[in-house]
Amino acid sequence: MTTYDPAALQTILMRPDLAEFDLSFRPMFGGIMGYAGGKVFASLSNVGLALKMNGKDREALLALPGAQALRYEPDSAPSKTYVVVPEALHTRPDALKIWVARAIAGLPAKKPRR
Repeated sequence: MTTYDPAALQTILMRPDLAEFDLSFRPMFGGIMGYAGGKVFASLSNVGLALKMNGKDREALLALPGAQALRYEPDSAPSKTYVVVPEALHTRPDALKIWVARAIAGLPAKKPRR
């Protein structure tokens, strides 16, 4: 099993072509969480870069070779929302951007303040 450096994964998402998504990052539980518009869209950990996906987008990402449901520990239950992006996409900016856009588009709408 490959072990990843969350900070190195963060640099993958800090490319200029992803600036349009206004991404931010915060350390969390030994890893880094990625935010778009104040909402979590990614988990960057020693397991890899995982995107928060729903419905058909989740199934489509899981269908890619090397993609898998996020598990922080080998014996933990697989995540129902986070999918670890195949390592091959780390070096394919155009393809990764499509999946990041789909993850962000699937985030719930911001609730109006009362």
